[in-house]
Amino acid sequence: MPYLLDANVFISAKNLHYGFDFCPAFWEWILQEHRGGKVFSIEKVGDELAAGQDDLSDWAAGIEDGFFLKPDATTLHSFAVVSNWVTGHPKYSAAAKNTFLQNADYYLISQALAEQHIVVTHERLNASIHRVKIPGVCLGVGVNCITPFEMLRRERARFILETRAA
Repeated sequence: MPYLLDANVFISAKNLHYGFDFCPAFWEWILQEHRGGKVFSIEKVGDELAAGQDDLSDWAAGIEDGFFLKPDATTLHSFAVVSNWVTGHPKYSAAAKNTFLQNADYYLISQALAEQHIVVTHERLNASIHRVKIPGVCLGVGVNCITPFEMLRRERARFILETRAA
């Protein structure tokens, strides 16, 4: 089952775990897995990354077409399912629901539901009424949701140091 990556996967990778300067293999792995039909994101996430005007936005701008999926006719039903679940859930405040329905997370989960992708995010479940989080919605609408580290382990990603001449 293919993976659909949240913006925080890219941002955290750049800022923390897999900087372009010391772990280019992570970024190459994403592109390689995309070419194999396993790793994608969505257009709204691409827009968020482009707004950064940094190494990450440059990298995202260079990705081949088809990586950042656009909503289409197959996602229309999923938008309704996700929206109905969020708006009908008594746990969240009206402001939290409105915010969720206006951001990329709504599109990410809807796309994953429509295409049977696994959502990959650093977000965790919480009990706050003030923020609708990806894992809670995924659980509610039947979409698998995992962390980037779980994805890398499932796919047996290996970032091996090059052998250098002495």
